[in-house]
Amino acid sequence: MEHVYGDVVRHDTFPKLLLHNAQAWPREVAMREKEFGVWNEFTWADYRDRVAQIALGLLELGVRRGEVVGILGKNRPEMLWSELAAHAIGCMSLSMYHDAMPQELAYLIDYAEVRVVLAEDEEQVDKLLEVAENSKSIGKIVYFDPRGMRKYRDERLVSRDELEAMAARLQAREPERFVQEVAMGSGEDVAILCTTSGTTSNPKLAMLQAGPFLGHCAAYLRADPKLPTDDYVSVLPLPWIMEQIYAVAQPLISRLTVNFVEEPETMMADLREIGPTFVLLAPRVWEQIAADVRSRMMDSTPFKRRMFDLGMRLGLQALDRGRRSRLAELILFRALRDRLGFSKLKSAATGGAALGPETFRFFLAMGVPLRQIYGQTELAGAYTIHRPGDIDFDSVGLPFDNTEIRIDQPDQTGVGEIVARNTGLFLGFYRNEEATHADLREGWMHTGDAGYIKKENGHLVVIDRIKDLATTSAGTRFSPQFIENKLKFSPYVAEAVILGHGKPWLSAIICIRYSIVSKWAEQRGIAFTNYTSLASRPEIYRLLREEVEKVNATLPEAQRVRKFLLLYKELDADDGELTRTRKVRRGVIAEKYVDIIDAIYGDAPTVHVDTMIRFQDGSSSRIRTDLVVERLLDAPPASPDAAGARAAALASQGEER
Repeated sequence: MEHVYGDVVRHDTFPKLLLHNAQAWPREVAMREKEFGVWNEFTWADYRDRVAQIALGLLELGVRRGEVVGILGKNRPEMLWSELAAHAIGCMSLSMYHDAMPQELAYLIDYAEVRVVLAEDEEQVDKLLEVAENSKSIGKIVYFDPRGMRKYRDERLVSRDELEAMAARLQAREPERFVQEVAMGSGEDVAILCTTSGTTSNPKLAMLQAGPFLGHCAAYLRADPKLPTDDYVSVLPLPWIMEQIYAVAQPLISRLTVNFVEEPETMMADLREIGPTFVLLAPRVWEQIAADVRSRMMDSTPFKRRMFDLGMRLGLQALDRGRRSRLAELILFRALRDRLGFSKLKSAATGGAALGPETFRFFLAMGVPLRQIYGQTELAGAYTIHRPGDIDFDSVGLPFDNTEIRIDQPDQTGVGEIVARNTGLFLGFYRNEEATHADLREGWMHTGDAGYIKKENGHLVVIDRIKDLATTSAGTRFSPQFIENKLKFSPYVAEAVILGHGKPWLSAIICIRYSIVSKWAEQRGIAFTNYTSLASRPEIYRLLREEVEKVNATLPEAQRVRKFLLLYKELDADDGELTRTRKVRRGVIAEKYVDIIDAIYGDAPTVHVDTMIRFQDGSSSRIRTDLVVERLLDAPPASPDAAGARAAALASQGEER
């Protein structure tokens, strides 16, 4: 793939690569989108023409070089076209999460002084109009999907048809304008403002230059090659740095085809239709797929369940010996991969957060070539990956050939802060020199992650965020994330938060995986009305107790969970409890659920909750329930009075009004 990097040197911006591809391979399919059950194809020539239309339309709207253009929508071709259109006229693109709340959008739009936002549909327009009421910057909102928009009469709105008409007028006056604008671009230009995860505060905006970003993507391709004959299915949010690599930059370099599913709900069916050769999924998606597989087995016949258990056992045993089980392949794995759409996979990746070793082993045993990646937005995304035949469940692999990694201030075990640099290093945080100087020192990015490099194979091992590493009052050090990932391997656990820093022992707040636990309850005739009701059932507590005890059996005595509680709701990014990439905001959890945490570490067998839940559509619901604090076998014994109260609480059901 050496020729790939040469292309990046000659064509050092996204639009330049696009023009090169459209000229050299005009009829080759660049992307597909499923709409109304039909896969619509767009060639490289189509890609160029759509980008040119949007770019010229933006110029007619008064957008000028150096400004920031906002992009808001689900994974659709229009969102990619909009991003490259912004780059083509020398602007910085700022992609925003489609499920972001208006207040989140307002912060980003005003901070970056976005004057024009390109939006997908009515849902996004509604949020942007709410933002625009108090925004100091936003002036125009371009929307692509006209459904539901006929009733709107706002002068700030510009339809796709209107934008194309503007572009046509400019094209008629200046036929070469688009090509001239692209030629003015430089690899040193800041192309992307990419939001950081924002686990502790509002996200920062990393400034990523076009040339260095593309050069880093070429290094990624040398570590994990992709060809024009390959297919990728884009399902992760486009604002995430890794989707910028997989769906935007790498296809421009390698010419692999990007496929867009019809809806998130049809993802697995669409995956099976395409049969991608590459997939990138977040840990929570891999966990959900594994949970769904085990959930389906709950509905199957006793014979099929026995075959599944036998196949998995043989597969895992073979994996431990560095082999594949032919019998497991015959009775289970071949059909299972086909069912999931993974039959043609050459490489599969997970990143953005840690994936538990149990989930990792589950897919490798199945024959899915899953690899862990690791990186940061500030370093143009991933810069380590497992190589084929060199999988280490505890590590995130080896660095790319353009990357250097060191461990700062290691302790006696070699654990310290991971510090890295590569050719894709960001220019700094947009309008935030203080944060830039804090993280970027002498050309090295200080990641804030704790880890070490294995002496035997050079693999990088990431333990946790340094600020999240915890120590009990008894002096036991532990990684909450490590234990959480073990718990989330259970098909019944959607999310878990491990507590214990400064406390005498560890405990957990657990969110059930409603889709699977509800099915389990229905099969057993257990009555419930909603999430809160189900999570309060004594049968569900017994079920989850067994799952926690399984994890405890794999942990040292001092790191075992002594108490747990099933939360009355799922953790939600809209409530600030998770980032948009589904990372736990531990500070928010500690503050929001302080009464619950105090109850867990007290003698009370239950904690009363009376609160309001607000939904994304603005509606709200009152929750009133008593949460049971479940003591495990190795917990200090409860007093007789406390035990009696706990039994009474288990016999009752939660109530939601």
